[in-house]
Amino acid sequence: MDAGTRDDGHVKRGRLRIYLGAAPGVGKTYAMLGEAHRRLERGRDVVAAVVETHGRAKTEKLLAGIERIPPKIIEYRGARFPELDVDAVLRRAPAVVLVDELAHTNTPGSANQKRWQDIEELLDAGIDVISTVNVQHLESLNDVVERITGIQQRETVPDAVVRGAEQVELVDITPEALRRRLSHGNVYAADKVDAALRNYFRPGNLTALRELALLWLADQVDAALAKYRADHHITELWEARERVVVAVTGGPESETIVRRASRIATKSSADLVVVHVVRGDGLAGVSTERLARLRELAASLDASLHTVTGDDVPGTLLEFAREVNATQLVLGTSRRSRWARIFDEGIGSAVVQRSGKIDVHMVTHEQAHRGVRWRGLVPRQPALAWPAAILVPMLVCALSAVLDTYLQLGGLSAVFFIGVVAVALLGGVLPASFSALLSGLLLNWFFTDPRYSLTIAEPDNFVTVVVMLFVAVAVAALVDVAAKRTRQARKASREAELLTMFAGAVLHGADLPNLLEQVRETFGLRAVSMVSGGAVVAEVGAEPPQRTGAADTVIEAGDGASLLLLAGHTLDAADLPVLNAVTNQAAGLVRQARLAEEASAAAALLEADRLRRALLSAVSHDLRTPLAGAKAAVSSLRSDDIEFSPEDTTELLETIEESVDQLTALVGNLLDSSRLAVGVVSPRLRRVYMDEVVHRALVSVGMGARGLRRAAMDRVEVSVGEVSALADAGLLERVLANLIDNAIRHSPPDTPVRVTAERDGDHVAIAVVDRGPGVPPGAEEQLFEPFQRLGDRDNTTGVGLGLSVVRGFVEAMGGVVHAEPTPGGGLTMLVDLPAADSVAPVSEADLRPEASAVGLDGEKAGAAYAPERDGSASAADGDEAGAASEIEVWERNGSAPAPGSALDGDGAARQAEVPEPNGFASAPASGAGGEIAASEWRASESGDGRGSSGAASGERVGAGEDGRDGCGAAGPGARPDGEGGGAW
Repeated sequence: MDAGTRDDGHVKRGRLRIYLGAAPGVGKTYAMLGEAHRRLERGRDVVAAVVETHGRAKTEKLLAGIERIPPKIIEYRGARFPELDVDAVLRRAPAVVLVDELAHTNTPGSANQKRWQDIEELLDAGIDVISTVNVQHLESLNDVVERITGIQQRETVPDAVVRGAEQVELVDITPEALRRRLSHGNVYAADKVDAALRNYFRPGNLTALRELALLWLADQVDAALAKYRADHHITELWEARERVVVAVTGGPESETIVRRASRIATKSSADLVVVHVVRGDGLAGVSTERLARLRELAASLDASLHTVTGDDVPGTLLEFAREVNATQLVLGTSRRSRWARIFDEGIGSAVVQRSGKIDVHMVTHEQAHRGVRWRGLVPRQPALAWPAAILVPMLVCALSAVLDTYLQLGGLSAVFFIGVVAVALLGGVLPASFSALLSGLLLNWFFTDPRYSLTIAEPDNFVTVVVMLFVAVAVAALVDVAAKRTRQARKASREAELLTMFAGAVLHGADLPNLLEQVRETFGLRAVSMVSGGAVVAEVGAEPPQRTGAADTVIEAGDGASLLLLAGHTLDAADLPVLNAVTNQAAGLVRQARLAEEASAAAALLEADRLRRALLSAVSHDLRTPLAGAKAAVSSLRSDDIEFSPEDTTELLETIEESVDQLTALVGNLLDSSRLAVGVVSPRLRRVYMDEVVHRALVSVGMGARGLRRAAMDRVEVSVGEVSALADAGLLERVLANLIDNAIRHSPPDTPVRVTAERDGDHVAIAVVDRGPGVPPGAEEQLFEPFQRLGDRDNTTGVGLGLSVVRGFVEAMGGVVHAEPTPGGGLTMLVDLPAADSVAPVSEADLRPEASAVGLDGEKAGAAYAPERDGSASAADGDEAGAASEIEVWERNGSAPAPGSALDGDGAARQAEVPEPNGFASAPASGAGGEIAASEWRASESGDGRGSSGAASGERVGAGEDGRDGCGAAGPGARPDGEGGGAW
């Protein structure tokens, strides 16, 4: 039988092992490869599907000797990206597969959006997976890491995926050792080391990240220990970690006790847990308001409040403490007086005697010894009632024999009467009636003349005995009724307290699993499951029941379609009303969740339909105008009936050019909008100088337009000085180009458009001011919604996406944008971005090993991540090419991925497919005009027959239509058919 198949024929799920690190470079991949070699030595079938060596020699050496599965190449907008080939791994069916970078986001077009979803498929197929992840990629810590490092990690993995791993091993290294490793060039290239050490790899950052990783893993280990103890029914204390449980009654002293316990927990670095016991008889209940205050206090002290039920308060407290593996228990001293404690030692003393290995702290408070704490009537004890009905009259008889010389018959009757009332409290009217009858006989036999006979000589004595008998029975009946009503009131109070607690949890946003966990904890159950429509929709605890036969108690909801399955022990009938109400609440949560899903799906469909209709309406209008102009110009040029002068020909060609430019801008905005919609915009934030970005934006706006537009560019007044911001240069250029273009089109031709930037504290305020007609008051926010063209005053093209894209890009860079009226008329667009400090932060993605690229004219390529102002990473001037890294393509300033093709043929454009002004970026695509096409993999064919460019570092150079070699200088083995390699 196959090792991955169970006896029942089903595939056994594979096991996931994860190496967790606090930061890049700690050695996760190295540790993963080491484990792979150990398993190979043990004879296991191990293959490597994805291993990111990052160019590190030691890691690449360790990878040797392990069978590798080639990646699956995904083409996306002209670029080629390697991704995990799930199908190839499934066909190979190894015992163990190595898949690096658990939090990786797959290229659009992949079967799954995230790599961890690919890994789930492999695990379901019975294949063991070994992977890696950094703590900053955990979803629950994403915002914490951003506050520590100032860098937002956009690739995250749900905590549940990592917690579900069979093994999570921390690859730990001290901050000093990691910085030394970085300084020696064992992590990043030499020119990246200084920036990394001053930013992401600062000692404080590394220490904080290391602490996060250690604490997160410690919590998972603690949860695993709790599950193991529950699965194996271990109640003995294991002092693996200090945990303080503080018990509160809900009285005025409770807040003081909780604060004292918090100080005890802080001194011992322990967790704090607050518990309140609801007595089974409903005595000493706490008000809802006070319980709410205790819950808020516990939350402010980073503790949790739990409510449990039980008649034996000391036993219930100790059972809960052992369940959570508490090492210390804090109680308040009794509020009862010393005399009251003579007959009842109290909860504190009982807990101390039965605590075992748990340390118990008795905390004094102002309410201590203030008096008797009334506990109501004695609880009914039917098992003791009948023996007491016999023994109590006998004891009273013995006492009366002593008092006979001092009391008359009436006094002795009162003594017997007290005994009958005591029996009535214990067992009710029947035992009390029997006790009254026996008391009357004993009184007559021993204390009335003639003694030791049932004969009563004196009529007065006869009346006394008979009256005592009837009064005792009547009083016993009244006491029994009062006791029943008291018990009913206690039961109602207990139910009300529990229902209030469960209803409050639901009202405060508790989801179904949290509600079920509260039920399990309150009633001391092993597991709880919720079944709706025949399927389990939520479950908590160890070995939760999946069907009614496996449950000890089954509660049916009012809708008849939902069941609450309880396992652990059979509950009392008194608990069923509360559980019926909770079951209906749980069923309501299930219905609410389903309705929310349906409403969300319906809203998404409505929104998609609205956008579709708006898009069709806008595009049909805005495509028609430039297409009609271009078609008319082309038709005129092709006409043989008219001979055009050179000036007319130039004008017609400019008309065609402008129409194509308009269509290019339209498509660019549509693509940018789609990128924002699917969340693939990942800015690379670094210091950018506003004068350079504004200059490139102006070139982008004016490029390719007719003389009228170029003349309009002279109206733009720029005043930005030496201001710099923390931004993505490529995205910021697009933002400013859209804003400037919008201002030019909507302002009179004789008015200026001003672009300013100034430092305002830790922010940079950028303004684009025009003197146009502006927008109606209150309509400023509508400008940034998709497909909004307020007024359509100038009847120009544009689907109304420009400002929507602007807001998306600005918010992606951590800034804000808004519009406000210009004093004196017009509209002012304000962009607020973080100011750049002396050195901009560097993210992990920015610190990859650089790859080289080659400029069009053979000059050297700049580094993809270099932040220098001289343009060493920029191709805007055509002198140098931005470097590509890890088969990614970067913007012309090296700041963002740029797979796509140039529409004007001058160079490869970024992902939004906006043409480069006159430069060249390293992008795996060819221009429409075919002038340039460089790629890390290969150069694409040209479209005009002049041949293709050389590959930056790729495998071959393709030939053009006329078969001529397009290499700048044919390298070794270069052939016109493109099979050989080209070099510059």
